[in-house]
Amino acid sequence: MNPTLEIFSQGEEIITGQTVDTNAVWLSQACVNMGFTVTRHTAVGDRLDELIALLNEISSRADCCICTGGLGPTSDDLTAQAASLAFSMPLQFDTKAFEQISSFFRNRGRTMPESNRKQAYLPSGAIRIDNQWGTAPGFTLQYNRCRFVFLPGVPFEMQHLFNEFVKCFFARHYTLNPKQLITLKTIGIGESDIQTAIADITIPPEIQLGFRAGPDHIETKLLAPAQYPRQKLDAYIDTIKSRLGDFIFGIADDCNHCDDLPGTIDKMMRDQQRTAIFIETISQGLMAAKCAIANDWLLETHYQRSPAHFADRFSIAFDDIMDLPSQAKSIANAARNQSGADLALIQLYREDNAIDKQDCTITIYNALLSPEGLRHSTHTIGGSVKRKQNQAALLALDLLRRYLQNTN
Repeated sequence: MNPTLEIFSQGEEIITGQTVDTNAVWLSQACVNMGFTVTRHTAVGDRLDELIALLNEISSRADCCICTGGLGPTSDDLTAQAASLAFSMPLQFDTKAFEQISSFFRNRGRTMPESNRKQAYLPSGAIRIDNQWGTAPGFTLQYNRCRFVFLPGVPFEMQHLFNEFVKCFFARHYTLNPKQLITLKTIGIGESDIQTAIADITIPPEIQLGFRAGPDHIETKLLAPAQYPRQKLDAYIDTIKSRLGDFIFGIADDCNHCDDLPGTIDKMMRDQQRTAIFIETISQGLMAAKCAIANDWLLETHYQRSPAHFADRFSIAFDDIMDLPSQAKSIANAARNQSGADLALIQLYREDNAIDKQDCTITIYNALLSPEGLRHSTHTIGGSVKRKQNQAALLALDLLRRYLQNTN
């Protein structure tokens, strides 16, 4: 049986909703992938008595607990003090930790405030976790049945300490049997439609099927026991793939990483040595922004509110009564020829008066001009302006992705 693990977040900003607890999400995924059974996420504000009570509770019910936050230099950073009182481990001044904190400021040409001295006090008997990326050292200790790991709340620092120290520490102290996690990433199909498409596939009870809907794509996840035959698991994956088809843009498992949609496109563009020009309307440059790393294959990007402005930009004849496909083809031809790009991706839309109305939808028309001809797609999108722009950018990029995957 895999060891149980709890995640404990400390901070008034989390309790009051001022800050989204992304640390708990990141840690939970990382620990599940390692083989832990994550049983609880708990958050407490800056109240010493509640911190002490929760630490004592966790110590008797979990095999491991990762605590984030409350290790800073201010008066509301109470985690080390709470651990000291909860576990009867008096705070002791750690000279090595103090030197590291002092060096952090010295190396940046700054004078260390006296308040940062507080961060060098750790519970007696704790093992220090050196922090090269900030001023707050982490620490780990054992109490009752539970091994506690305390990490800074700054996500960048927390992730570095977890990857550089905690993962290896856990591997030495626990017998872990990571479950097999396979994630299929899709775009252009809703969560309910995915469930309908695969509803009649009989998946055994020992395999957990789950869905995660995000703003950019949907993930279909299969989590199987460590010893479950991979050949059988692959058979279920193949069946799901056959149902979802081109909506799938990537598959990730324990051995293979899968980028998001822009990352997937970037890799294919580089591998196939292609270049592109983007023509945007409603997304207002968001297509290009999502492909920010594409500085060698994205030759140009242009944004205008209406097709007529593109006609002026590319010096082409334009008629207001032309339909969107005709407008798109005319603009794409001129853009591709003038830029010298292999591909021209263009995005136009109807009903511009509904852009800022959340209860109204708009129709977008995407076209991709390639040496093989013109591909296109039409979609209806709704929601806030921000959502419409994001969906418009993603659906246009998905047209490019489908072309690259099917012509490779």
